[in-house]
Amino acid sequence: MTRRTVHLAVYDTYADWETGHTTAHLTQNGFTVRTVGPTTDPVTTMGGVRIQPDLALADLDPADSALLILTGASLWDTGDDLAPFAAAARAFLDTGVPVAAICGATAGLAREGLLDDRAHTSAVPFYLDATGYKGGEHYVDADAVTDGDLITAGPTEPVAFAREVFSRLGVYEGEKLDAWYRLFHDSDPAAFEVLNA
Repeated sequence: MTRRTVHLAVYDTYADWETGHTTAHLTQNGFTVRTVGPTTDPVTTMGGVRIQPDLALADLDPADSALLILTGASLWDTGDDLAPFAAAARAFLDTGVPVAAICGATAGLAREGLLDDRAHTSAVPFYLDATGYKGGEHYVDADAVTDGDLITAGPTEPVAFAREVFSRLGVYEGEKLDAWYRLFHDSDPAAFEVLNA
């Protein structure tokens, strides 16, 4: 049985623009996106949007999910409030369920030790170095990187992030994946024809 539910972590200061392409196209392709917060109390994004999480982190089970998405947030850099989400990422990866982290969430994964032995990217190498992690030799200067079940991207690459998620989950493949990326990243009108063929 294929799991078709994706879990999107939401927390105060969540960078709401980083996952718009990802979640919109997942839902348009048969996936259900459920939000998971620290609790089920409402959170407020960096953009001022109030979100009521579908479930609390304590109730999240990797067996019920196709993917965990972690976005950037100011809270990743101001304390340990979001450390439980990095621990959840470890549980997902340990059970073979993919995790996708963008922007500040990569620092959370670095602190958790999840980037020490995996190819990854982020904003810039020194951002992750500041976490004290031991994975610097695995840093890749790229828009987004997939290493097995782990996807990482920097804060300016939400379209590349989505591309990697779609590839990992089989939403789009080959020419269609390339066309999707060219349309939304490069505004290539020829890509529209490929997507709608």
